Amino acid sequence: MTSKHTIPISEARKRIFDIAEDVQKPGQYYTLTEKGRAKAVVMSADEFESLMETMEVLAEFPDLPKDIAQVDRDIKSGKYKTYTTLEQILAREGYVLADKSKKSYAVSDKVRKKSRKGSR
Repeated sequence: MTSKHTIPISEARKRIFDIAEDVQKPGQYYTLTEKGRAKAVVMSADEFESLMETMEVLAEFPDLPKDIAQVDRDIKSGKYKTYTTLEQILAREGYVLADKSKKSYAVSDKVRKKSRKGSR
């Protein structure tokens, strides 16, 4: 839940330590005003980093919101598509080596019987 507080800069100056503690809670931020106009925003460093990271991702992948909306529509409509998996992307970029062996890495579901040699 986002909780916005708007206070004058002069009041913020008096309460800066309380404000700094309060913004550590998720969704809390303060808009500081001067002569009734917004002048600055105080938020936690974690929320600021998260916001900056989101902006960087959206700048790097400008179609991401459209792609997400399309996937949501496909899921709601029951239309199934074969989307590229992360493993396929990593393999294409050369980060995953193809395992051509026939060896199975699964856990065996066979129960082994104890040999009679060891029970003597």
